[in-house]
Amino acid sequence: MTPVMLSSHKPNSTVGLDIEAGSIAAVEVSVNGSTRIAQTAIAPLSAGIVKEGEVMDAAELGVSLKALFAEHKLSKSVRLGVANQRIAVRTLQLPLIEDPDELDTAVRFQAQEHIPMPLTQAVIDYQVVGRQREDEGGHMEVVVVAARRDMLEAPLQALRAAGLRPVGLDLAAFGMIRALAAEQAGVDPAGTSAVAYCNLGDVTNLAVARGSACLFTRISPFGLEAIASRLAERRGLSLDHARAWLGHVGLVKPTAEIEGDSATIELAREALEDGVTKLTNELRLSLEFYAAQEGAVLVERAIVCGAGSLIEGFADRLGEGLGLRFEAAKPPALGYLDEADAARLTLSYGLALDD
Repeated sequence: MTPVMLSSHKPNSTVGLDIEAGSIAAVEVSVNGSTRIAQTAIAPLSAGIVKEGEVMDAAELGVSLKALFAEHKLSKSVRLGVANQRIAVRTLQLPLIEDPDELDTAVRFQAQEHIPMPLTQAVIDYQVVGRQREDEGGHMEVVVVAARRDMLEAPLQALRAAGLRPVGLDLAAFGMIRALAAEQAGVDPAGTSAVAYCNLGDVTNLAVARGSACLFTRISPFGLEAIASRLAERRGLSLDHARAWLGHVGLVKPTAEIEGDSATIELAREALEDGVTKLTNELRLSLEFYAAQEGAVLVERAIVCGAGSLIEGFADRLGEGLGLRFEAAKPPALGYLDEADAARLTLSYGLALDD
């Protein structure tokens, strides 16, 4: 489901593009009878260009994108993932409606009460994710996505400045589900429970899905970038070095057994301890909010991806705090890559897939 479709043309090759505060990740998927990965690319991104999922400097991002696509000879047809707090996703319960025009009218009317932004300032899309038969009290579940128009302008400007053709904007959470949900299909064939998907990146992207249908999603601006920034400030490190220290230290080994500068190790462990506690609390509030919604499906498991899934003990601590079994996962299609690249490219891969 794409909140904004900018072209109805479906190219043979599409690049899924995920942009974080510190890097750009791209996966080109080619469709020619079968779906295959044609190319992958990851490039660093200077600080300040992207913050908490929003593009702050479209011109500089355009320069970085142009260089990346030229170096790796990627297709110029791009589906970009977006993930920030100026996007709202809600699940509506509506009567069974078959006529597309009537459904559109009903969705937009109901959305006025549930979407926390003026609809005149938003781009809206929706998808029916469930239907209940008439003899069972007929109704339908519709997931509605709303994004502020002004927030979308900067990334689109950057893509066009780089000479790229945006074929769609998509929620990064939807890409995450597409990339990982297929492997979960046999776990709960009856579809009686839901899975929480969590990308631990510069921001934290949470989604709850039943099968491949997204029932709920929420972005927390708190993620690895905030944890790394704290360490960088306290030790006078670059953000790249701070991120590397977090991965080196982790949350499992006694700090006395870890090689390196002892003061930096202790501060990295402290930053991780505080970070995982804060993130656990934020995820708990999000899952409680989801569980309170009408028709919420029980969440029994959690799947994690992204750079944070590689920090030893981080996902386990989240699972302990939330009372859920957390499992790190990567798409089989990315299995030929090393763990770090596969973790960073998971969302990009899902964004490139045609839903």
